[in-house]
Amino acid sequence: MDKSNFVIVGAVSKPHGLKGEICVKSYTDSPFLFQDLTRIYLRLPGRFPKRYTVENVRFNRERPLLTLREIKGRDQAKELARAEVLIRRKDFPEPEKDEVMIADLVGLEVFRANEQWLGIIQDVQVHSGQEIWAISGPNGEEILFPAVDQFVIDIDVQTGRVVVDPPPGLVELYLIK
Repeated sequence: MDKSNFVIVGAVSKPHGLKGEICVKSYTDSPFLFQDLTRIYLRLPGRFPKRYTVENVRFNRERPLLTLREIKGRDQAKELARAEVLIRRKDFPEPEKDEVMIADLVGLEVFRANEQWLGIIQDVQVHSGQEIWAISGPNGEEILFPAVDQFVIDIDVQTGRVVVDPPPGLVELYLIK
């Protein structure tokens, strides 16, 4: 299975109930993405993804609870705790015109508005609804960049290029030796 064909959309946080439901921590903008899925893939650390059939999706405090055909009981569900939840790219709905998938940001080159090269996006994290890019800077230093509309000028996945206009002093904090 080609890794680029999959997108990580969450992680199994714990079993729910006695019948084998799993509670998923969603990494997507909307946890309701799970409602339209018929299959997911779960990947435990150090293993290949394994396909599961989604039989039912319901929500508890906006967290998806999934019933998977292959999981029978709490003990089997418990073994999946901390597994990554993946979806095949082709199973995603088409993105909106100006929408970019988080997985597509990793590896893009970042430039300031004045064309100065800033680095390469190594990771994207979402904390309390705020998207943070971990950029590997010119000397390998990690620059944590808040990806908000006022700082991000352009994202072009086709050319592999992002243009940003960081607030004064933000980048310099990370470049000080």
